[in-house]
Amino acid sequence: MSTIRDIAREALVSAATVSRVLNEDHTLSVSDETRTRVLSVAQKLEYDLSRRKKKNLPEKQGTEKAGIGLLVWCPPEKEFEDPYFHSIRQGIEKQLLDLGIEVFKVYRLNGQLPENDLNELEGLIVIGVASDLIGRIFTRDDRVVFVNHSPDEERYDAVVSDFRQATEKALGHLFQKGYERIGFIGGREHLHRLNGDKTDIVEQRWLNYERILKQKGLFRSEDVHFGEWSITEGYRLMKAAIKQGNLPQAFFIASDPLAIGALKALQEAEISVPQQVALIGFDDIEMASFVSVPLTTVKIFTEQMGRTAVNLLMERINGRSIPIKAVISTKLIVRESCGA
Repeated sequence: MSTIRDIAREALVSAATVSRVLNEDHTLSVSDETRTRVLSVAQKLEYDLSRRKKKNLPEKQGTEKAGIGLLVWCPPEKEFEDPYFHSIRQGIEKQLLDLGIEVFKVYRLNGQLPENDLNELEGLIVIGVASDLIGRIFTRDDRVVFVNHSPDEERYDAVVSDFRQATEKALGHLFQKGYERIGFIGGREHLHRLNGDKTDIVEQRWLNYERILKQKGLFRSEDVHFGEWSITEGYRLMKAAIKQGNLPQAFFIASDPLAIGALKALQEAEISVPQQVALIGFDDIEMASFVSVPLTTVKIFTEQMGRTAVNLLMERINGRSIPIKAVISTKLIVRESCGA
């Protein structure tokens, strides 16, 4: 009997792509040609599209629609512009496939409730920041796992990175290199609501940056710049900092895409990195090591975050009753942009 991995091998795509095509995930960014090829190979290998392989999942009586739901708050273009969330999602999909769970559905909320009844699902994984809306669309608190956000440790399982540890590592390295005036470039975090409104919430990298610099008596509000999470915004924010004049000796930047944009702005202004301004990014996306001045950055184990979320959900489905918050460690990756 053929499997998703057999189809992936012959169709020359990943197993996750095959699974999402077969599950009719229309948020998947692939060409019509790729979709057609996957479906043709599945038909050729006589893959049973109605089959429901549910290793470690209890039987759901009276429906074939049940499975694992994946709720993503950011639109597809944002997910693919910033590889952070995309990598978390890949980790979720890989772990589901490794466990033999081939039925899962992807939902996005754009100011509206999903058309489907999410209570038909065995469990729900939420990527990103969510409001109390979750309780309105999925009533089983013990079957929800949040990734990259922990709204209520007494109600929900969650998987987060240790942003406190990560920020201390990054700033500690800059202090060790002799930098004392350290600027910050970051993005805003939002709590999304059904009516489309967004409420700003405290972003953990910023919170820890502010705490550490104030403890040392080094905090300067004029060295802090906020925007959205993109390369374009990193470029814009650094241009604004350059225009303001009197640049800090170094910048702690809350994502690698922001740092890559900031690096371009500095180079256009003929400000050398790291000789005149040092940079540390965050995430360790693949591009970070290939830019003209390879980025020192804090590695976030995004794929492991996704895999851990699946494991927590499986434990809940199989009977665990106590909520767990898993905190994933980080690692400082030292490259040339900080003067290494």
